[in-house]
Amino acid sequence: MSFFAVTYIYVDTPRHAEVRPAHRDYLRTLVGAGLLRASGPLVGVQPNEALLIFEAPDAEAVDAALAVDPFQVEGLVDTTSVREWIPLIGVFAV
Repeated sequence: MSFFAVTYIYVDTPRHAEVRPAHRDYLRTLVGAGLLRASGPLVGVQPNEALLIFEAPDAEAVDAALAVDPFQVEGLVDTTSVREWIPLIGVFAV
């Protein structure tokens, strides 16, 4: 298993508030499945952005999980970046 740092850059629209509960419920299912380790918005950045930390066998598994996120399905994410990450120190360190 590898770690992946994912960033979402959001579309500027008020629809986020409407879809956010389904988005968060979906992310909780990924946590329960052991795929998503942490998630949350970045503070003080424009445009709005979030960081998600995944532990998965490969980037394709992360892409598949992200493809059905309600924010993605509803077109509320402008840009998604999935990068493999090697944590050397701290709670995610191998």
